[in-house]
Amino acid sequence: MRVAVIDSGVNTAHPHIGPVAGGVTIGRNGEVEAGFTDLLGHGTAVMAAIQEKGGAADYYAIRVFRNALRTSSLSLARAIEWAIGEGMEIVNLSLGTANPAHAALFAPLVERACAQGVRLVAAKDVEGTQHYPGSLRGVVGVRMDPACPRDEYRLVQEGDEVTYFASGYPRPAPGIPVERNLQGISFAVANVSGLLVRGALR
Repeated sequence: MRVAVIDSGVNTAHPHIGPVAGGVTIGRNGEVEAGFTDLLGHGTAVMAAIQEKGGAADYYAIRVFRNALRTSSLSLARAIEWAIGEGMEIVNLSLGTANPAHAALFAPLVERACAQGVRLVAAKDVEGTQHYPGSLRGVVGVRMDPACPRDEYRLVQEGDEVTYFASGYPRPAPGIPVERNLQGISFAVANVSGLLVRGALR
């Protein structure tokens, strides 16, 4: 299975990171560049959470964040396009935009992904605010449930759509109390992606 993680890249030397098959950087204007080293740590934590649950797969890092957790909608769209074009089967997006004006940019990519059997996993909303592309039909939409154990998920039918709820905690870091570790919707998405890689999701 080929799995793409769109984030800040990955530190392949981190002890929580298993083999990484490759990756690229997508610039703010959509240009594809070599290299995917994580300068922030966020992408590494997301990748670690997915690999912990997913196990053996071909993992790819697509870096859209460099020195801050900000990017352009064009860069994010190009990253999704690259993942689809490279034959990824699962694409983790622990990010998104609350601007509904960008929905039209992502909608054709979601349709293309669905047509090719690519599962896009993304935040459906953050604290009640819809995010894109996660709230678009065809995306595996995720919400955070702090009470959900990290190795489980909760599925809720909402009309004709399904939403996955998962823990917002990443893989535990030795010596760091859980309340001081990274946490949030990013890791709820990562936990769902990991379970999806493992084949544990309905």
